[in-house]
Amino acid sequence: MKLRRYPMNAISMAVLMAGAGMVSAQQLVLEEVIVTAQLRTESLQDVPISVNAVSGTKMFEAGIDKIEDLQAYVPNLTMSETGIGTNIYVRGIGSGINQGFEQSVGMYVDGVYHGRAQLSRAPFLDLERVEVLRGPQNILYGKNSIAGALSVITAKPTDVFEGQVSVLYEPEHDEQVYDLMLSGPLSDTVSGRLAYRKRTMDGYIDNVTTGKDEPERDEETVRLILAWAASDRLDATLKYEHNSFDVTGRQIEIITDRPSLNPGLGGANWSGLLASLGASPSILDTRQDFKRTSNGDYSDNTTDNLTLSVNYALGEHTVTYTGAYLEYDYRELCDCDFTGAVLFDLLSEEDYKQSSHEIRLTSPVGNTIEYIAGAYYQDSELSFNDRFRVPPGSLIPVLGAALPPLAPLQTLNQIAVPREFTSDSELFSLFAQVTWNVTDRLHLTAGGRWSDEEKKGTRNLVVTDLNGNVIPAGAAPALDATLAGLLNTYRHDLSGKRNEDKFSPSLLAEYDLNDDVMLYATWSKGFKSGGFDARSNSAPGSPVPVPGSFAYDDEQATSYEVGSKMVLFGGRAELNAALFFTEYEDLQVSIFDGVLGFNVGNAAKAETLGAELDGRWMVTEWFTLSGSLAYLDFEFKDYPNGQCTQLQRIQTGQPLCDYDGKTNQYVAEWSGTLSGDVRFAIADSLEFRGTLDLIYSDDYNPSQNLDPIVAQDAYVKVNARLAVGANDGMWEVALVGRNLTDKEIITYANDVPLASNLTQSIGHYAFVERERSVAIQGIYRF
Repeated sequence: MKLRRYPMNAISMAVLMAGAGMVSAQQLVLEEVIVTAQLRTESLQDVPISVNAVSGTKMFEAGIDKIEDLQAYVPNLTMSETGIGTNIYVRGIGSGINQGFEQSVGMYVDGVYHGRAQLSRAPFLDLERVEVLRGPQNILYGKNSIAGALSVITAKPTDVFEGQVSVLYEPEHDEQVYDLMLSGPLSDTVSGRLAYRKRTMDGYIDNVTTGKDEPERDEETVRLILAWAASDRLDATLKYEHNSFDVTGRQIEIITDRPSLNPGLGGANWSGLLASLGASPSILDTRQDFKRTSNGDYSDNTTDNLTLSVNYALGEHTVTYTGAYLEYDYRELCDCDFTGAVLFDLLSEEDYKQSSHEIRLTSPVGNTIEYIAGAYYQDSELSFNDRFRVPPGSLIPVLGAALPPLAPLQTLNQIAVPREFTSDSELFSLFAQVTWNVTDRLHLTAGGRWSDEEKKGTRNLVVTDLNGNVIPAGAAPALDATLAGLLNTYRHDLSGKRNEDKFSPSLLAEYDLNDDVMLYATWSKGFKSGGFDARSNSAPGSPVPVPGSFAYDDEQATSYEVGSKMVLFGGRAELNAALFFTEYEDLQVSIFDGVLGFNVGNAAKAETLGAELDGRWMVTEWFTLSGSLAYLDFEFKDYPNGQCTQLQRIQTGQPLCDYDGKTNQYVAEWSGTLSGDVRFAIADSLEFRGTLDLIYSDDYNPSQNLDPIVAQDAYVKVNARLAVGANDGMWEVALVGRNLTDKEIITYANDVPLASNLTQSIGHYAFVERERSVAIQGIYRF
């Protein structure tokens, strides 16, 4: 019997040791997990770094449609959508919300860098696996991957014809997913693979203002791969992929709205004030209940990617070239007051183009000296613009008329504040990693990457009417004074240029105690390049309560890690462990200014340390356990300019607070998974296949200012899949359950815009995960 491949999301040592005495005489061996984390094809157990590999089969069966779903199965990985951006964190480190940022966690698809945050929202399709590399990866994954790397590997064409069609239907939220895959030879030397996915969903949040369920999703992805085996020395692969993923509405709701601390308002809260001025009474619902009030949001996204990969055998060496062109654009409308009242909205658009070329030389394995060396070039162009708009019928001027202290708000009548940002980058780098096999058991590796990057940036902010006609500076002094004093917004026109020349080194020692136990220790230094702030509403030194920012510096990391990879019980179990400590300097952070904008700064220092444990155990021929456990401790050092909570701002009158000694957003002290997979015959030609996943997270704070009001409690989430199918795998029918314990989970939270700085009413909005869902899935393979 061929054993099923199980994903590497592992088991705790306690479970493994408890089962040590239960090993039967029958020899059972786990199927090997193959990865390319070090740009060579090798067993996961031979890779001397902390890496999780989740197979495409596991993702397909568990309904993992994007990175945001994947995080549940990889401890110390967090991805969340926000009102105006996307967050990806590994081991407590991420880049925060700003279109000027490239991500601290680099994403690579078939070796091509996808550094823009918006690309992480793209749906998964027909994958071989996803590898999550934790800790700095600046040598082989060199572009800014200071916190870790996500390596996405798509499924490749096959030598024999095969196909698959599948349908998933979930009735509660009307989710429908249709997949098609065709693969096989087109000639003696050319093979191809076509994959297509269509996914729609009505949503799980009831928008009582529009009467619709949100977020309503409409996703369509198509990928074509052609593989050419030109000779026994030369092969080439050409891939084209088009992606469109549109979302109407958001999974956002107001979850707190406390009475104003301004004695002049008699204890009224923000929603009550707006309702008294004519807003629908529905906005008074300010508790987490999967209902929201909003005048409408959308996000329309399109991506295109063309990748050429060529391998040539040069003697015993391999020369690899990877060239890619990537572009995307999106258009988003955010009802960014997050209420059903008409106040303001934010329309944003982004257009990005990137081309890259990498060539590398890989030596054969088994020699005393092994190495990988190469060169990388990338250029990119980014254009981002957004527009704060006060539409007709807005309650902002009405609020000014009703409350004398806010009388200046009456000047904000049918105006817009457009902002335009550009950032162009050109990067060249050289890299090498050399391994000295001192003995059969001792291996020493040294690596380094030298990078030279030039960036140019501009940002311009003006004031216009709703038709786009610029209101000249000085023509409306009362309007400018209101924007500056109450909305922290000031006209500006900025440009800058920066050039960075950096070297990132690493050292690694690996020792094989025996054929089943490997120990390793690593030291590395990495950096993430600086850049320009896209989202600040004023320039540095502007006459506003919280002056803005523009240029920010690079950040650096020094990381230490020790670990082991163990094969136990004759190949029946595996256990991997890692201990890490990383020091960050000049950590890039995005700080909400308390009103509408985000300013980028550099936190002086931060430290993150922890432990990660994962493994798997084939208990019997038909039952396998896998699991993981992670501990994480994060602490800011010498960081005086963190974001205050609303209460702190009201009590002290200061917008910034000392974060020295505090933890970071999304840091859960403990997290882990435990999965059980069973597979056995129930008739001559039928099999039962079942999976139960327990996903645990300790409490964490989903807000940038660590406001305890919105802290997420610890939880255990349960996912399950029960399937019956042909024992030859030709067809299968399954029930797929997600969040079966129906946990209410906040993935991101922040302050309700305008409420605190205008009325001293403390309120929060939050992104909430999908509630319980059960879908039926049918698969036919041919």
